[in-house]
Amino acid sequence: MGLKSSRQTRSVLTRNFIFGVEDSLVSTVGLLAGVAVADVPRATILLTGGVLIAVEGLSMGVGSLLSEEFTEEYVDRVAKTDRRSVGGATIMLLSYLLAGFVPLLPYALLEREPAFVTSVAASCVALFLLGFFGARRFGARGYRTGLRMLLLGGGAILVGILVGRMLHTRL
Repeated sequence: MGLKSSRQTRSVLTRNFIFGVEDSLVSTVGLLAGVAVADVPRATILLTGGVLIAVEGLSMGVGSLLSEEFTEEYVDRVAKTDRRSVGGATIMLLSYLLAGFVPLLPYALLEREPAFVTSVAASCVALFLLGFFGARRFGARGYRTGLRMLLLGGGAILVGILVGRMLHTRL
């Protein structure tokens, strides 16, 4: 494996890891927070979160595999599945599944209100750390990137909360 190939492999794996963790944190906490503000039972929150993590983790992994294969086919004009595509898809799946437990676990351990606050706070901290350490890994500004990831991801989380409150009052 040459230097270019090794660099491309690291790029695919890193991209899939960051995307998987970020998407899982934001999607999962946004959904759980939106459902939690609707005053549903804790069991419903846990069920909803578990289904989301499983389905979306698999979907993201398959999506990664197909998009990497499509890109390779487009660039090389040859249909193929290589280790990079499979590795990226595996990283996407695993990172999504594991990161999803950050916002879900508080609902398994705490009552709904403290779980809500803990879930959102832990997810926001994790988003900042993902941005910070991801940037530092490549020699970029960690605090700036961490803050950007926190603000953008936090905005999406806020949307989940607002939609949950809005729809709950209308139903």
